Amino acid sequence: MSIFIVRLGTPRKPGEGLRIGTVRRPPRGVPKSDFARRNYYDVWFPNLSPSAELVAEALHAVDERAWASFSRKFRREMSASDRSRELDLLAALSHRTNFALGCYCENQERCHRSLLRELLAKRGADVS
Repeated sequence: MSIFIVRLGTPRKPGEGLRIGTVRRPPRGVPKSDFARRNYYDVWFPNLSPSAELVAEALHAVDERAWASFSRKFRREMSASDRSRELDLLAALSHRTNFALGCYCENQERCHRSLLRELLAKRGADVS
C-alpha cells in the first residue's frame, strides 16, 4: 500500500485509489460534480494546504532563499496539533490502502506536496 503524490488534473495511475486534494481552493471553472471525473480529486482536504498567506508567498518564491522561508513556515503550520494528527492518520493509512495526495502546481519541487511527502515519510508512511 502507498501514498501517491500527484498533480491534480493529471491522469490517474493504476491502483492510485482515492485522490485527495490538498489545495486551498477548488479548481476554477469546473463544476463540483466533475472534480473526480476530470481527475482533480475525490475528496477536498484543504487542511493540508498552506494558509492563504503562504500560498501567495509560495507563488512568489523565485529563489532558493524565498522557497526555504516558505518551507519553514509551511512546516510550522503542519506542526500544529490538528495538522500533525492528520498527517499521522494518513501515514498509518498508507500501510492499509493506496491513496493519492495532490496539488495543482506543475513543478513538484516548488510545491507544498513535496514537503508533505517529506513530512509523511518522517512519520513512517509508505510514499511512492
